[in-house]
Formats: sequence, structure tokens, C-alpha cells
Amino acid sequence: MSKTIGVLDVQGAVREHLLALGVLGVIAVSVKKAEDFDALDGLIIPGGESTAIGRLIREQGLEDRLRSFHKEGKAIFGTCAGLILCSTDESHETDDLRLGFIDMEVERNGFGRQIASFETSLDFAGIDQPVEAVFIRAPYIQSVGPDVKVLATYDDKIVAAEHENVLVTAYHPELTEDYAVLNYFLDKIY
Repeated sequence: MSKTIGVLDVQGAVREHLLALGVLGVIAVSVKKAEDFDALDGLIIPGGESTAIGRLIREQGLEDRLRSFHKEGKAIFGTCAGLILCSTDESHETDDLRLGFIDMEVERNGFGRQIASFETSLDFAGIDQPVEAVFIRAPYIQSVGPDVKVLATYDDKIVAAEHENVLVTAYHPELTEDYAVLNYFLDKIY
């Protein structure tokens, strides 16, 4: 039976995730309304602009459904801006949405502006070979809670972590043809 993975479609790298998931043979669907969550095995919150995505989640009435999806134990993968949205981070004075799915503090744009974007290979716990990683105005994780597992670091900064049903990366795994991290996420579902 094929997995159905939703990609939160309010802003950001939605199309790229849908295409990558299609290559992996899963059913990939755009998620725009609360009822779109009902048939999903997992959800990706894509990269984009975290403030804009958070505002649109609230405006479109998706916050409660996102929280209930998490409480149901469904798999969630936050990439780049999605990582920021999944955090508990209250270290910055802001009204920006934080869903609190993973106990971590985040530094937005931690690797610099758009011009500082880069690609590299990372060692990733649970994956046998280095993974390709594309960082675009990427955040990094400053600190994690005691139950959060660090999966990858770059330049002594945490760039991938997981806790229970939630996986986060500071980079964009959907922008390469290396699908190891997306497969790692899919393996969390069954």
C-alpha cells in the first residue's frame, strides 16, 4: 500500500517536494485546507519564509489541525522554514507562529543571507553515506531539549534533528537528487 504524504501548500518549496516525493513512488498531495489532512500518512512543512508561512497558517485556519495531526502521532518533516515553525523557540521577541513540535531553539538565517547560500555533504545519523544538503538562507538549531536526537551538524551547528514523529532539517533535501533523507522520513511512517 502506497503512502500518502501531504506538503503544506501556503508558501515555499511546495512543488519541489511534490516532485521529489513523486520520484520516490509515494502519493504526494498539496495541503491547503484542514480536511486535506484526513487521508495523510505524513506531512512536510516546506522551506520558504517562516513568518509568511506562519501568518498564512493562522489566516487559513490550519493551526489547530496541524497541532491535532501532530498529537495523532503522524509523521511530520519540517525543512528550513518548516524547522523554524516546528520549534518551541521563544528566545526571540516575536508573535511568529511556533508549533512547539520539537524542543529546540533556532537561529533564523543563521548561515547568512541569500548570497551566503551553499551546498555540502553531511554525515547523517541513520544513513550510511553522506547526504547532499542545499542551504538557502538557512537557520540552524542553537540547542535541543534532552529528548531530541541530533542527526547532523555542519560547522559545529546542529542542522538536523528528530523527536518521536517529527524530523527537521535546516536545509532543503528536495533540491537534490539524493533522496536519502526523504526516504529516512518515509521510513518513520511504517
